[in-house]
Amino acid sequence: MLRNVAAVVLDGVAPFELGVLCEAFGVDRSDQGLPTMEFDLCGPSRQVKTSMGFDLLIEHGLERLESADLIGVPAMPRGDAYPAELLEALRVAVDRGARVLSVCSGAFVLGEAGLLDGRRCTTHWMYSGELAARFPDAKVDPGVLYVDDDPIITSAGTAAGLDASLHLWRKEFGADVAATVARRMVVPPHRDGGQAQFIEAPIRATPARTLATVVDYMAAHLDQDLTVDDLAALANMSPRTFARRFRAETGTTPYEWLLTARLAAAQRMLERGDDVVETVAARAGFGTAAAMRHHFAKRLGTTPQAYRAAFCERRPGEVAEAS
Repeated sequence: MLRNVAAVVLDGVAPFELGVLCEAFGVDRSDQGLPTMEFDLCGPSRQVKTSMGFDLLIEHGLERLESADLIGVPAMPRGDAYPAELLEALRVAVDRGARVLSVCSGAFVLGEAGLLDGRRCTTHWMYSGELAARFPDAKVDPGVLYVDDDPIITSAGTAAGLDASLHLWRKEFGADVAATVARRMVVPPHRDGGQAQFIEAPIRATPARTLATVVDYMAAHLDQDLTVDDLAALANMSPRTFARRFRAETGTTPYEWLLTARLAAAQRMLERGDDVVETVAARAGFGTAAAMRHHFAKRLGTTPQAYRAAFCERRPGEVAEAS
């Protein structure tokens, strides 16, 4: 359970991205009945200068990372001379089961620690090429808001860190809690994005884009067998042109978009608790409960039954669960 958060601070830290972590995990919301995190800033130095020129006094050293469930790494200078003791502390923390969340160029710290090797990750689009070049074993995706390759979560520039943070709130405590946190921060519970993550809703083409009508159709007919050929015909394009245009406008493929949308629809139905798993699978477009279980396990790291048990709004036992 997420209860203990530490944010790492080095010289040159970006105050906005640091503020994102402070706002997401350091605010006491117990007056609203929400979980309260133990939150601290820490680092190898007790005084640092931010990228905006003012100084911060840091109360805790790197030993604070030893008890953290989540370590936040805000945007830092994109150098290669990060303190060796910090990189080792991050590796040790991950080995013992802690999560690490980077915001923007904080991903470079994770890369230097070897935590991005073999993992899908992201950073600000301006730096994604540099990240991929510096860490060739990382699977950099420049077109998404955040990536959860548990226990490593990376997010893109500035406010995308809020999306990743709210993702963790929902992952740990459910949709209602995450929505309450978001309302307190006066931000949406989640933004549209290209990534297929735990709380992610699929990206929607805007009305100004050519595929807005097709995307709306897809969202309204998730329970149907939608093929690229059918969707291309709806868009009056060849399948090849449609696939290329779809990726250009949404940042992903039609298949990935549909899978993400179906997972999000299934999650909402499971949270409401009205239907048995077979019904949810059919209505969400998976066809069978077995197929839905496969995608839940692969993409979300859980089962529909376990997800419902964690986040269903109804009391246990009010819904008959099918196997």
